[in-house]
Amino acid sequence: MSKKTNYSYVGIAFIILVFGILFIPKIIDRIFNHDVSRKESRSSYVTDKNTTTSQLVYIENNGEKRKVPNFSFINQDGKTITNQDYLGKVYVVEFFFTTCPTICPKMNFNLVEIQNTFNDFENFGVASFTINPDYDTPEILKEYAQAYGIKNPNWHLLTGNKEAIYNLANAGFYIYAAENQEAMGGFEHSGNFALIDKNGFIRSRKDSFGNPIIYYKGIISETEKTDDQGETEQISALKEDIKKLLKE
Repeated sequence: MSKKTNYSYVGIAFIILVFGILFIPKIIDRIFNHDVSRKESRSSYVTDKNTTTSQLVYIENNGEKRKVPNFSFINQDGKTITNQDYLGKVYVVEFFFTTCPTICPKMNFNLVEIQNTFNDFENFGVASFTINPDYDTPEILKEYAQAYGIKNPNWHLLTGNKEAIYNLANAGFYIYAAENQEAMGGFEHSGNFALIDKNGFIRSRKDSFGNPIIYYKGIISETEKTDDQGETEQISALKEDIKKLLKE
C-alpha cells in the first residue's frame, strides 16, 4: 500500500474525529432539551393515527358526566342482561312497547336500518326497553324481534319489573314514559334515542348553537327527510356518530 493511500485514511479518520468532538454533544443536548421532535418517528405516527377521539360531547348533570344507571332485565331469549353486558360496545337505547300503534313501528324500522348498516361490527348493539312489561314477555318480544328482522346478537329487547323500567326511563335517561289510558295503546313515551359509548357514557353531537342535542329523533326516517311539522330526520346523524364512537 502506498504512503499516499495511508495519508488519505489518516485524513479521513481525523475529519471523523473532529466531527464527533464538535457536533455529537450538541445533538445530544438538543434531544434532551426537546429541540429535536421525536413525533416524526414511524412508531409515533402509527400510534397517533390509530388513536381517535371524536368530537361528540358527554352529557353532564351539575358538571358530572352522565352514565347509564345499573339495570338488570330479561331479554327475548330469556337471558338476564345488565348494563355490564354492554361495556365495550357502542349502543342505542329506546323505550317502546310491542302493541304500540303509533311511533314504535317507525322507531324500530329506523333501528333495523341502523342495525343493517353496522352488521360487520361485533361491538355495536341496541337496548330496547318495553314500557308494557305485563304484556311484553320474552316470548312476545321474541316474536316481535323476528317480525322486524332483528338479528344483531347485541340487540336485546328487555322486560322485567315495571317500576324499575319507568325509573330507568324517566330518572335514568330522562326519556319520558308513562301509562295513559287516554293515549293510543294505553301508553305514551318519547320517540328519542340515546347514544351510549363503550364506557357507558351518554354522548351526542352539538347543534348549530354549540349545545348538546342530547338525544336523536327516532321517528323520522332518512328517506322521509322531514315530518309534517318540518322537523328534520336525525338517523343519518346518528349513524355518523355511531361510527365516530366505534373508532374511539
